[in-house]
Amino acid sequence: MSCATPSKPPSASSVVDFLTLLQKLKITKRTGWIRKGVPQPESISDHMYRMSMMGIIAGGQAGTQQDRCVKMAIVHDVAEALVGDITPFDGVSKVEKTRLETKAIQHIKDLLGPSTAAGAEIEELWNEYEQGSSANAQLVKDFDKVEMILQAFEYEQAHQMNLQEFFDSTHGKLKTHTAQAWAEEIISRRKVQRHGRLVLLTKMIGLTACFSMIPKGDREAKGTDRYEIVCGNVFVA
Repeated sequence: MSCATPSKPPSASSVVDFLTLLQKLKITKRTGWIRKGVPQPESISDHMYRMSMMGIIAGGQAGTQQDRCVKMAIVHDVAEALVGDITPFDGVSKVEKTRLETKAIQHIKDLLGPSTAAGAEIEELWNEYEQGSSANAQLVKDFDKVEMILQAFEYEQAHQMNLQEFFDSTHGKLKTHTAQAWAEEIISRRKVQRHGRLVLLTKMIGLTACFSMIPKGDREAKGTDRYEIVCGNVFVA
């Protein structure tokens, strides 16, 4: 798919206005992570950047175009610079969300200049993504989901959180083999990590039980720092 529009470039003033607008993507934190209380969550542009790298890696496979996948990943959330990161928990219907974002894309196109190739291409890429019917759009939509669960896994590791709902929301919804394979790898690593945590917790519970069996007088006399842990048992030093 090509952008059949005039190649007129936007003015310097329009470019700076547009680039200034994009700053909001750099500073606006993703709503889902805020809702779950994630400390210092990623911004919208953080999410889009890693999706773009996914496009470089996987674009061109299974009838897709690498350059178009990368561009689509960069553009797919650009409307959020104006409307914010709207989620299903915000009480906004899908119809209203689409209306708001479509209006935002039109504003961006007008900002760059309605007769410019850049404005027309952004609109075209965004519409293709939203419709989700092309191979490129389906792959990039899968990137969106895979990037989210990878980020959820990373937050779980960093902050000892349970973000299962983000994995549940994508279960069975990936359409491409590439994204399915990536998701399976992430989930496999998560299972290993969670199993390791469970083993550690079990050991800690066992040690606590052993420690509680030591007479209180001995604990007070020796001090808690005088106990040695050997092979899962507690001994008075």
